[in-house]
Amino acid sequence: MKQTVIFLFFSAALAPLFLAGCSSTKEIQVLPPEQRFEAAMEKFNNGDYLDAIEDFKIITVQYPGSTVADKAQFYLGECRYERGEYILSASEFDLLIRTMPSSPLVPKARYMRAMSYYELSPRAQLDQKYTREAVDDFQSFIEYSPNDSLVKDAEQKIVELDDKLAKKQYDDGMLYYRLEYYKAAIVYFDYVLEHYHDSQYADDAQLGKARALFQRKHYDESLDAVKVFLAKYPGSDLLPQVKKLESEIEQAIPKKTGEAASGSSMKSTSSAGDAEWQR
Repeated sequence: MKQTVIFLFFSAALAPLFLAGCSSTKEIQVLPPEQRFEAAMEKFNNGDYLDAIEDFKIITVQYPGSTVADKAQFYLGECRYERGEYILSASEFDLLIRTMPSSPLVPKARYMRAMSYYELSPRAQLDQKYTREAVDDFQSFIEYSPNDSLVKDAEQKIVELDDKLAKKQYDDGMLYYRLEYYKAAIVYFDYVLEHYHDSQYADDAQLGKARALFQRKHYDESLDAVKVFLAKYPGSDLLPQVKKLESEIEQAIPKKTGEAASGSSMKSTSSAGDAEWQR
């Protein structure tokens, strides 16, 4: 009997608190999207990104037609970006661009999608998938928003990323050069010269091409490559090396002519596929 009385006492005492808790939860659940967005932004500004994500998600799912739906979607991307979840942030920004194309936040979303891939871009030796994604997105941002204040920053980042892509191709070319696969090396050097002619590796690639042609005993083409270098990169710090190569080519050309006249040159009968890439 005594235990029953105690139980009833505590039940009566806790009932108002329980009902208040239910009432509070109900109020949160029916919070208008604008107020929920303000609460989420407060969490975002305080660095509570996980809690903010939950509120932003509720807005985008339950109130997709509200005046703050695009803002909620944008800040979902911002939360993921601030947490270093760059693949997820790129996905959230992309969702805004695709599903809410008329939102005034789309230009910034394009820029931030590019920034997400920019953060994922690895060092030059690794696969450059995300680097290319970032370049494409920065270019898309510039194309769609040419007067935006962030265009200058996007252009600078494109230059930086292009240098990384150029270095990747140049390093691959040098790898083949050291392995004496000179024809393969030229393919990579030409790629740099065609696609990244404004990068800081363009003069390196031009010299690499001239050297590879020289090693293949294509002296006339090698000399042409040297002349192109001298015309395009007169201020390059590689100039002494180019001048030295030019001298070596000029010495080799008369020798080649003499060998051709005497008919003493020998032809290889090797059928190995790799030999064609070496010479």
